[in-house]
Amino acid sequence: MTVNRDSNPAKHFGRQMKKERLARGWTLRDFAARTGISIGYLSDVENGKRPPTEKVAIACDAVFPERRGYFADYYEELNTWSEVPPAFKDWREREDRATRFHVWEPGIVSGFLQTEDYARALLETYPGVTPEIVNIRLNDRMERQQRLFDRNVRAWFIVDELAMYRCVGSAAIMATQLGHLRGVAAMPDITLQLLPPIAHPAGASGFIVAGDSAYAEHVAAGSVYTGEAVTALERLADTLRDECRSASESTALIQKLEGSWATGASPLTATPTAATA
Repeated sequence: MTVNRDSNPAKHFGRQMKKERLARGWTLRDFAARTGISIGYLSDVENGKRPPTEKVAIACDAVFPERRGYFADYYEELNTWSEVPPAFKDWREREDRATRFHVWEPGIVSGFLQTEDYARALLETYPGVTPEIVNIRLNDRMERQQRLFDRNVRAWFIVDELAMYRCVGSAAIMATQLGHLRGVAAMPDITLQLLPPIAHPAGASGFIVAGDSAYAEHVAAGSVYTGEAVTALERLADTLRDECRSASESTALIQKLEGSWATGASPLTATPTAATA
């Protein structure tokens, strides 16, 4: 099949899905019951607000057999097209099937590496969030960690050294967080290195390379990339590692700073933090 590149591919997929549903007189509830996919997600896909996943495409082909595999073909072809808009691509699906990761996050500890207390303290800083929203986001973050570390993956984590000095929550939370980093660094198939506070082009944005796909995180939103963009980000990750402390030096520094936080003092000032003073 040939993808219509003159229209928004996410909206086109959704329009085709809705067209087939309405032709059969199905409500979204009927459609959800037949596909096993939530009403909310199907509604968002139909309206082009969320990208379809491979699971959605396969489910559509199962309930719309007259289309002869159209939806899976459409999904597969779009994922080989490097210029497809990032909004079409579902990141969780790509992340869950990847076995190799390169992860970098400026300024803070990556969500993959955060303790629950560190993550909660960080999420609570967002303006306008309610305790309910914080709990939902926290549960999503912890569940995402579990999905990654429960699998057999090879991962390189580059941690911004400045994040070791930035107090998130309290000195006690920081000490526990740094201890957690040392534990992760000791895991098989995991390499964790600290990037010293030097100038580097990657300081403007965090990113994850997961297999043949990449995700770049910005303040307002994140985008998913494939093709040449992934190669460029892998090259950027290589230059980051070239500037990092060695794995053993990184672990030693983390342990040293962990001890400082454990006393209730900021490693930068050697005085009690506001949370403990």
